[in-house]
Amino acid sequence: MTNADPAVNRAPSAGGLAALKNVARCLTLVETLRSRGPHLPGLGVFHGYSGYGKTYAALYVQNITGALRVEVGDSWTKKSLLQNILREANQEPRGTIAHMSECAIMALGDDFNRPLIIDEADKLADKGMLELVREIHEHSQAPIVLIGEEQLPGKILQVERVHNRVLDWVPAEPCDHEDARALANLFCPALSISDDLVDLLVEKSAGKARRIHVNLNRIIEHARSTGEDSFSAGSFEQGWFFTGEPPRRIRRAA
Repeated sequence: MTNADPAVNRAPSAGGLAALKNVARCLTLVETLRSRGPHLPGLGVFHGYSGYGKTYAALYVQNITGALRVEVGDSWTKKSLLQNILREANQEPRGTIAHMSECAIMALGDDFNRPLIIDEADKLADKGMLELVREIHEHSQAPIVLIGEEQLPGKILQVERVHNRVLDWVPAEPCDHEDARALANLFCPALSISDDLVDLLVEKSAGKARRIHVNLNRIIEHARSTGEDSFSAGSFEQGWFFTGEPPRRIRRAA
């Protein structure tokens, strides 16, 4: 597993995105694949629970590296996957699946150091489409990153020929204080947010970047309505924060 030391591998800012530690982990994985030695496999897996910011990291890495990126849809088939890869590579998708597969291999092979990022790769595993990814990688030698939920590694393990071509597995981790502070600096630059409030955001959001962003947006709306611009943990009641849990029904006495 790649040892992405957060203190060392802090990714630079790009395109108005915050350099979170999961961005550094994903970027380190991509660079590991790109700089691999001859005859080494070039598939990488970036996996973790929903809300940890995997897609956010993928977008950041795409901006930094110029990678091709596709996000698999629920209704996708092999044809859909190939069409979207070719469109991302600025090529016209046409012909049979076999023909488009050859075109995708050629497009990636022409610049074999340009990564291909496949988000929501769980859906490919569920539909038995991982072998197509292996074929594209095998013949193009392009680095390919599969991004998915926590169960993705187990699904890949069931497809031996794909599993054997994984060079590294990198787990996404929950956000910490530094990550939440980076998000606050990005989305709330005009507000003063105390360290204890940042810690509370991490706690209430369970370290999930998406929920931290939602809570920061709630703070922005609160600032607009009150005219305040400085907040601490004591500025809000404990039940004020968005945790992802639905509100409990209040039972009234008969």
